[in-house]
Amino acid sequence: MKLFITTLIALIAFAGNSVVCRLALAEGSIDANTFTIVRLISGASALLIFAVLFKNGNTLKASLTKSKLKTIEPWLSAFLLWLYAITFSFAYIELGAAAGALILFASVQITLAIKHKLNGQPTLGSDITGLLLAFSGLLYWLGPQSSGPSMLGSAIMMIGGIAWAGYTYMGMVNTLPAKTSTTRNFILSVPLALLSLVFFYWVEPVFSSTGVLLAIFSGVVTSALGYWLWYQVLPHFSGLIAGVLQLSVPIIAALGGIVVNQEPITLSFIIASSLILVGIFFMLKSQANQAKSN
Repeated sequence: MKLFITTLIALIAFAGNSVVCRLALAEGSIDANTFTIVRLISGASALLIFAVLFKNGNTLKASLTKSKLKTIEPWLSAFLLWLYAITFSFAYIELGAAAGALILFASVQITLAIKHKLNGQPTLGSDITGLLLAFSGLLYWLGPQSSGPSMLGSAIMMIGGIAWAGYTYMGMVNTLPAKTSTTRNFILSVPLALLSLVFFYWVEPVFSSTGVLLAIFSGVVTSALGYWLWYQVLPHFSGLIAGVLQLSVPIIAALGGIVVNQEPITLSFIIASSLILVGIFFMLKSQANQAKSN
């Protein structure tokens, strides 16, 4: 039950990021680059406070020693976190909360499924059934019957999805405690976030109190706390299951978009959501069967 609740909260946090980011950028209260910088800095700050409160400072300090930072793993995790965050923000200039979340986590699922296969892990009939159902739901929603999302926004979000899949995989093979690795990754992403001012010098800074507060909320609540919880549950799932679980995020984000951003609900959303949920059920059933056989 604890695993279920923790996973659910993490997935809701992921969806919350889509809704909050779209709300901030759609109203023009902040630009995508500034949103990302504030999000990552506030997330790192919150996690540092968590480390002090939960007496994790010594473990965190050890993970940031020169010897540890000479390896590629911490910097790769931080880079993937930054790449996901920056592409996520720029994509939401063009996409609605629901469409963006769909494209993001479809890309995540495809990437993790490929990695799952390359690792030589078994693929059962219920795995294939779940994948086919879930992707048929995604294809239906993004198909010709819909107005179709922005191609530019979709391409940028796909890059973000690949980056998030990589970050998810790094969390699965990570040997540090979840709270330590998440905090370290956010701290190391801050220099990259600040370098974004150079990378995206052509983006005119735009920010208001509303935009900054939304970015801080995204950084502290739906990012720092959400990712911390996600890293705790990741070791309990295979890469394939982790990817399919995240296919529920577009549904949650769509509901949030309807309530918060006043995005319309459509018949295609209802049909696609149903197919995705059934696909997830088959995938979870497959994992349960594998666990019993072991």
